[in-house]
Amino acid sequence: MRTRPPRTRTRRLALAAVTAAALTVTTALVLPSSASAADTSPVGFGAGTTGGGGVAAVTVSTLDALKAAVTGDTAKAVRVNGLITLSGQVDIGSNTTVLGEGSASGFTGGGLRLKKVTNVVVRNLNISKPLRPADGITVQASTKVWIDHNAFSSDRDHGKDYYDGLLDIDHGSDYVTVSWNTFKDHYEGSLGGHSDNSASEDTGHLRVTYHHNWFDNVNSRIPSLRFGTGHFYDNYVVGADTAAHSRMGAQMLVENNVFRATTVAVTTNRDSDVDGYANLRGNDLGGAATEISQVGTFTTPPYAYTAEPASSVVASVTSGAGAGKL
Repeated sequence: MRTRPPRTRTRRLALAAVTAAALTVTTALVLPSSASAADTSPVGFGAGTTGGGGVAAVTVSTLDALKAAVTGDTAKAVRVNGLITLSGQVDIGSNTTVLGEGSASGFTGGGLRLKKVTNVVVRNLNISKPLRPADGITVQASTKVWIDHNAFSSDRDHGKDYYDGLLDIDHGSDYVTVSWNTFKDHYEGSLGGHSDNSASEDTGHLRVTYHHNWFDNVNSRIPSLRFGTGHFYDNYVVGADTAAHSRMGAQMLVENNVFRATTVAVTTNRDSDVDGYANLRGNDLGGAATEISQVGTFTTPPYAYTAEPASSVVASVTSGAGAGKL
């Protein structure tokens, strides 16, 4: 793939100023949380998300029971037993935990949608083959979300537009953590920000942390982020064309990740009229190229975390990520 040189445009400079102002944060001086703390609570921008909290779970095994159980905004926990076939997406209410039983429960053919909700936890689910226009999970105009220990997948036997995204976060969503998931055999993995024309909606939002995820044979969008602030650390990426993609003034910190059989590990200058920003540290690029037209200002996340060194990421992620690992 051709590397394009940095561009200078008035529109880009104006947008960069707005984005930089939105990134002013104060970091609390607290003890860092270890990666293992993610087994009981989220680390990152989604910290404090509790879902249904400690309420007793209702077990469902059919689509009708699932739809009835996840509606409304009262605190609730829903345990999915078995694999449920979906057509489209199921809307999830606020203050909800959706949890798969064992290692083989979840959804195929469609997915879940979190639209204009808050405080939602989705864990331990297999989510496969979401037919367009459904994503595996859509987070839309929602806040405080934790997506953890799920297994997302499709296949690459069809064209890239046959399935939709595995995980898309857009329309001003905010404070999201994506941790210990597997993303496999797909073209477009995870999109943050749906359009180059959504600056008024997304600027100052789309704060997302991705850590300890395994992207295997996913072509691109690992992740792709517009306008927002992304922390991508301790992830394992294998077989990508383009992995982390910062665009439209987004700020990304790409830290202690491992890339293998990947063409471009990080890019800031593709596909949009306005470049993004990226800072890289501690990564094992495995021979992958980088295309950094703009180095950003996001270097210190406003939360406590511990990034393990890249040398131990492959062992940690391959043994701990995905459904059935809680």
